[in-house]
Amino acid sequence: MADDLLQDLWLHRSADVAVNTLTVRADRVTVHAATTGDEAGCPSCGTVSTRVHSSYMRRLDDSAAGGRRVVVELRVRRFRCGERACPRATFVEQAAGLTFRHGRRSQGLQTALQQLALALAGRAGSRLAETFAVPVSRSTLLRLIRALPDPAHAVPRVLGVDEFALRKGHVYATILVDIETRRAVDLLPDRTVETVRSWLADHPGVKVVCRDRSASYAEAVRLGAPDAIHVADRFHLWQNLADAVEKTVLQHRALLPEPAPAAESAPAVALASVSSEPRRTGRLSDRVREQHAAVHALMEDGFSLRAIGRRLGLARNTVRRLAGAKDPDELLVGRWTGRTSILDPYKPYLHQRFAEGHTIARRLFEEIRQRGFPGQEQIVRVYVRRLREAFPNQDPPRRKPSVRDVTSWITRRPDRLRDEDAQQLKEVLARVPVLATTAEHVRAFAELMNDRRGRELKDWITRVQQDQVPALRSFATGLLQDLDAVVAGLTLSYSSGAVEGHNNKIILWNLWCQVPRA
Repeated sequence: MADDLLQDLWLHRSADVAVNTLTVRADRVTVHAATTGDEAGCPSCGTVSTRVHSSYMRRLDDSAAGGRRVVVELRVRRFRCGERACPRATFVEQAAGLTFRHGRRSQGLQTALQQLALALAGRAGSRLAETFAVPVSRSTLLRLIRALPDPAHAVPRVLGVDEFALRKGHVYATILVDIETRRAVDLLPDRTVETVRSWLADHPGVKVVCRDRSASYAEAVRLGAPDAIHVADRFHLWQNLADAVEKTVLQHRALLPEPAPAAESAPAVALASVSSEPRRTGRLSDRVREQHAAVHALMEDGFSLRAIGRRLGLARNTVRRLAGAKDPDELLVGRWTGRTSILDPYKPYLHQRFAEGHTIARRLFEEIRQRGFPGQEQIVRVYVRRLREAFPNQDPPRRKPSVRDVTSWITRRPDRLRDEDAQQLKEVLARVPVLATTAEHVRAFAELMNDRRGRELKDWITRVQQDQVPALRSFATGLLQDLDAVVAGLTLSYSSGAVEGHNNKIILWNLWCQVPRA
């Protein structure tokens, strides 16, 4: 009765295994069992054999019991294969429901760990398995996931096709994505027409194919799925249009900056000069006046200059200077009044540059030093500080728009432009009529794309071809070569956004794999 309970508890999945004994320890339960079948089939040729060659003990981990680790010690037999043409001379029997080739766990535990790995992945799954008394490493759990067969996917009705780089510029592959479920369907080893055509031919049922304007993918879809609707991706269409706009802006880059005003003399910069009038207030002025009065009073009393210096605590030269001045105002006039400066020949240039908005003293010093200024930077700093005090609200000059700036302004939504950028764009379009025409065509194309009015594309192409904008005319001519796919792309709601998302994940994974590990 006890043997039947043990058999039903641990080995109920296998009918050809019998439990012999059970060993219970503090941290482990060991189940001793043996196979009972009379024959086994060869895994290579399938021939059933009854000739036993030998036997040995297999140790299998099983699900824990009562918080203890369970190990099944199973004695299995090795049979001889009777088929002479079979490459196997002997083979080991497998217990159905319990063992599998090269396995060190029971099938039940193997399935449980696979489900645990799928739910929690490596580290978290390893910690939870240890709690259940089934120690397993995170790497083992990841290997269990990789060993699982790929799930069978239904043939997608709407398929996204695009290339991605395994090694940029050298090796490219193809990714296939189900646009409706946004899941990757398959990866093809290259991007050739034959490979994509073969996959489509082997998986009939694709009704819509979202792709870029690659001629190879277009040809592969026509051959492999002739009834499928081709949908050109809107992102790539807009990207190609932006490239045409950039070429147009680049051809007229000389007209982008605002024309310089007529040459005029530098604006007069009037600075408050050092006053030649004596100081009337202040501690220095009061002290000089007091000392002058005291010195002259003692001189009237008959004191000598030496005695006056000792009495007042002043140096002899100071006493002599005070005694020689009839009025204290003579001593309070600026010492450097009327003197010339080594900066004077360069002041007109500094005034001009300051009026143009260049107010950084260090740069101004570098500029005049290249023109022969022999002085130090501190002299320029002091003078620029006086200029800032005289003109505190000088606005810096507006940055000249670049080719990239103008291209971005033209291809961006008008309501997303800053007020300053919108004003600069308005001025550029007023100066360059060709860019104004380009901006009109770009806005018209954006309306077609956003409103799904692909049926009006031919009218847009006709208007573009009538204007003298070479880059846009080339873009429009290219649309005519794949017109049906472009019209579908501007009409239907499908796009290759999901494909681009998977491509970005692949790129990030490749970058992560290239990071050196310690």
